[in-house]
Amino acid sequence: MGRADLTDLEWARLEPHLLKNAGRGGRWKSHCVIIDGIFFRQWTGIPWRDLPECFGSWKTVHDRHRRWSADGTWGRMVQAVLTVADADGRIDWSMVGVDSTVCRAHQHAAGARKGPPRVPGRRARPAHHRGDEGLGRSRGGLTTKIHLSGEGGRHPLAILVTSGQAGDGPQLIPVMERIRVPRPAGGRPRTRPDYLSGDKAYSSRRNRRYLRRRHIKHTIPERRDQRDHRQKRGSKGGRPAGFDRASYARRNEVERTINALKGSRAVATRFDKRVYVFHGTVTAATIQLLLH
Repeated sequence: MGRADLTDLEWARLEPHLLKNAGRGGRWKSHCVIIDGIFFRQWTGIPWRDLPECFGSWKTVHDRHRRWSADGTWGRMVQAVLTVADADGRIDWSMVGVDSTVCRAHQHAAGARKGPPRVPGRRARPAHHRGDEGLGRSRGGLTTKIHLSGEGGRHPLAILVTSGQAGDGPQLIPVMERIRVPRPAGGRPRTRPDYLSGDKAYSSRRNRRYLRRRHIKHTIPERRDQRDHRQKRGSKGGRPAGFDRASYARRNEVERTINALKGSRAVATRFDKRVYVFHGTVTAATIQLLLH
């Protein structure tokens, strides 16, 4: 077995969520070998064409990854693995952090065709497709930003991919809305942590109002300009935001989650032209973290 290969137990968790029929009466080849090839590529960051022959045709592995990124298969597998992890008590809901990281985009990640992408066997537009393909330009070149929420066990709970110049604050609500962990016994999925921590980038009235409305306790330091503006208004400026230094010290947990996620070279450097494919690559890396 290679370092990225699935064990029998891990394969048993993922197999029920994969389609067996390829459409029009055909059947897929072994999904297990295909997933091993996808995990190998994302761990090493090699071009698809350089996949070892033990995984079969590189084009088959690439097309399967594209299809699963478009039709939500990777997302369903994440939900399944999160359900098992939550049932085993490996999800720490007492403290969840939100943060972002910038990924340098390779020059081959640019130049995607304009318009909606074409996905084999799928007519609808992929759920995570963006018109700008999630690429932003800066002094350092092309960049993509990953926004995520994670807990203390280095388990990502929700992921959002945007262009590199996107601000962190406006993405807090979309990231929180993506947290959905199904319960094994059925019923509503769990969507609300007990406590949330974030840095100054997430300090805004809109974000704090959203968290209060959902009854989520939070520790987000107030920016200096916001504090000065509040003090200038006197009693009309309202009370200062609460800040628990001990809880804020645990913000390093989400940073460690980002470091573990970017241990996959295909995540640390974006090679995929389409943003929905890169989102699938990040999701596949999340599955690997949840399985271990």
